[in-house]
Amino acid sequence: MENNTEKTNLRGVRYGIGAYMLWGFLPVYWKLLQEFPAGIILANRVIWSCLFVAVLLWYKREMRVAFALFADKKNILLVTFSSLIISLNWFTYIWAVNSGFVIQASMGYYINPLMVVLMGTLIFKEKMDKPEKIALFLAFIGVAVITLEYGRIPWVSLILATTFSIYGLCKRVVKVGSMVALAIETLMITPIALIYLAYMRQGGHFILGDINISSWLLLMGAGVVTATPLLWFAIAAQSIPFSVLGFIQYLSPTISLLLGVFLFREPFTGYHMISFSFIWAGLLLFSYVRTKKIRQSRKMLRNIEKKEKEND
Repeated sequence: MENNTEKTNLRGVRYGIGAYMLWGFLPVYWKLLQEFPAGIILANRVIWSCLFVAVLLWYKREMRVAFALFADKKNILLVTFSSLIISLNWFTYIWAVNSGFVIQASMGYYINPLMVVLMGTLIFKEKMDKPEKIALFLAFIGVAVITLEYGRIPWVSLILATTFSIYGLCKRVVKVGSMVALAIETLMITPIALIYLAYMRQGGHFILGDINISSWLLLMGAGVVTATPLLWFAIAAQSIPFSVLGFIQYLSPTISLLLGVFLFREPFTGYHMISFSFIWAGLLLFSYVRTKKIRQSRKMLRNIEKKEKEND
């Protein structure tokens, strides 16, 4: 039994690493499509993701689960809202990558876990321990340092962190599988994507006959690279402790940061180093505190189960 658990955990870790590595290397994919405006890339990403996930749901015989969601008006409103939020996140990320802001984009996803805690405190009235408040303050200093360096607020980082945090909060409220959720979210936004592409085609900015085969394949592949890491993430989330997954999530922005510095040759100054150091320090403290809490809660649960067995 223990051996099966170890195999499941190892499988989950592999899928988790695979998901976050793929997310981390996404800037390379979007760079291959930089001949197109971010809006056109986003529209294609939405449409092809919708089709790809629909095929997956049909193959896994989960179409009924997706259609059943339409019976609940509250869920549909939340999913519609989350589809708009994730579209803004995707657009910002694609634009940032193809406009030379990969480093700033990676900062956004480093800040994201701390932003989730802040939103949980403000919206769900969750209490923060003193170390968690210190972690948030360290991240705030990091953002302040880079703001002073730029002379303006790092909007790319903050938009990415905020939108993905809000998206995550929506996921907490709507209990739907990742594939079903992505199918509904992309379905909701697909009509807007189609109208946008028709508008761009009419204006001469998206002439179908002028696009070569390799570009078409890359545009279609946007659906695959969107859905695949989500599928892997779902498998990982069901197989390994959330604390482990929490550490793995930093793999994605780290890869993006390294790509921005060494592949795309974006400037990484001393101010960047100071800024990221404060954010990393905050994340390390936050991760340590959260991991400790999870271990303590598990220990308490085991003790309760042990006492119940003794009483029986």
